[in-house]
Amino acid sequence: MLIHEVARKYASALFQAAKDKSLIDASYAQMNDFRAFIEKDKNLLRFLTAPQVNEAEKIAVVREALGDSLDRLFVEFLVVLIEKNRIGHLESIIDEFNRQVEAHKGIGRATVITAVPLTDDQRQRLTERLAAVSGLTIRIEQKVDRSIIAGMIVIMHNQIIDGSVRHGLDQIHDRLMHVRVH
Repeated sequence: MLIHEVARKYASALFQAAKDKSLIDASYAQMNDFRAFIEKDKNLLRFLTAPQVNEAEKIAVVREALGDSLDRLFVEFLVVLIEKNRIGHLESIIDEFNRQVEAHKGIGRATVITAVPLTDDQRQRLTERLAAVSGLTIRIEQKVDRSIIAGMIVIMHNQIIDGSVRHGLDQIHDRLMHVRVH
């Protein structure tokens, strides 16, 4: 299975369980706190993914170390990931879970790649346009990539809108390569 498919499958299961137990907001907060923790200190994730550590030890550590600080639903979710050997995909699963929670709340994420940083006014206008098109409240994550020369690339809900000059030049190049000269 591709990482994205694994993440979607497990995140959907967690989302549905959290929804059924009215724990969406609590799970969202705990997932993000836990993600921040494992990004800051990779030792726990290294331990949980280490092939030389047996499954029972991993589960015991999760239940003992996290049982008091995290909701039981989330702790047992981590146990399932360990049992199914999917704990290495935890960060992708958390990202997908966050996307599902945000979509449930009417929030959409858009990644915008530009050659130079957007001004506040440009960012605001782009946010408004994307919100009008999607019907969602939009959160923009901006990345700067000078190689696109100018224009922008917008990635939202698995859709890519490439309005970069680099993309336009590549298309012209491809067309010229297919022109037959007699």
